[in-house]
Amino acid sequence: MKAFILLTIRTGAIPEVVQNIRRLRGVTAVEMTFGPYDAIVTVEADSLTQIARLVNIEIQVIPGVEDTLTCLAVPI
Repeated sequence: MKAFILLTIRTGAIPEVVQNIRRLRGVTAVEMTFGPYDAIVTVEADSLTQIARLVNIEIQVIPGVEDTLTCLAVPI
């Protein structure tokens, strides 16, 4: 299963947040963006439960992360 997590990050905290997220198991990419979101994280896991845990327990608690929006990738 693959998901894209769009992040809103506190001003000035982007480099530190990105560095912390890159260390997490299941994260395959982290990109800083310009626009309504500050970064996009690509994750892969075996189940929706694992993605939920990654977002809720590991990403949302990182200092500087203000908001997340998780978009599940659907193969076509």
